[in-house]
Amino acid sequence: MTTGVSSAKSPFNASTERVERVLCFTAHPDDIDFGAAGTIAAWTAAGVQVSYCIMTDGDAGGFDPAHRDQIIEMRAEEQRRAAALVGVTDIHYLHERDGYLEPTHEVIKQVVKLIREIRPDVVLAMHPERNWDRIQKSHPDHLAVGETVTRAVYPAVENPFAYPELAEAGLEAYKLPWLWLFAGPESCENHFVDVTAHVDAKLAAIRIHASQHPDIEGMERTVRAMLERNGERGGLPAGTSAECFHVVPVNGSTTIAGF
Repeated sequence: MTTGVSSAKSPFNASTERVERVLCFTAHPDDIDFGAAGTIAAWTAAGVQVSYCIMTDGDAGGFDPAHRDQIIEMRAEEQRRAAALVGVTDIHYLHERDGYLEPTHEVIKQVVKLIREIRPDVVLAMHPERNWDRIQKSHPDHLAVGETVTRAVYPAVENPFAYPELAEAGLEAYKLPWLWLFAGPESCENHFVDVTAHVDAKLAAIRIHASQHPDIEGMERTVRAMLERNGERGGLPAGTSAECFHVVPVNGSTTIAGF
């Protein structure tokens, strides 16, 4: 399966790369819907198996002080319903505390474990670099996801001697082909995916996270404008909506073993 429209800078050739399994890592419920739900809807529509891993329970989110004891369950249900709208049913949680996520070896090992279990063609995650143009993209938990996943992807996932207890449990080392990152600096973005046909599904998924968005109409206007601007930046035809990524080849035809 292929998806996306590559810019001249992209190392990912959407017309030739085969993608059958994708594993997505984010910090909080709703992050994946803002960042990549259109691309995910395109993947699942084409038969790709997509899994989510949410690292925190989102327990510090929301606006209503009267529902603090319900927020974890509320956000998990929102994420389940939003995921279903774009064809995803496989959701994992690491249950870290919202606002306290760090790239510790305990967390990295859990990421390595899940990647070795699922063995995806693409790992999609939040970017480890801060976006100074829009600081809201760079919540500390977002950055921690990016750093954790990047450390897991190389070298730990493919090193049979990293976290040896995983290999002893039957989870063999795995060479990941592709790492896709989102919510980072625009200067790093090199791949733009045409999601025009999936904008409504993306917005529907975002709307499910009502506990996090007091101004739904304003949010929708902002997202639509952002997607159209992404299309312009990616050099796509006028009126195209796009999601954008920093695509990194991890293991491919030009990879030198051990480097």
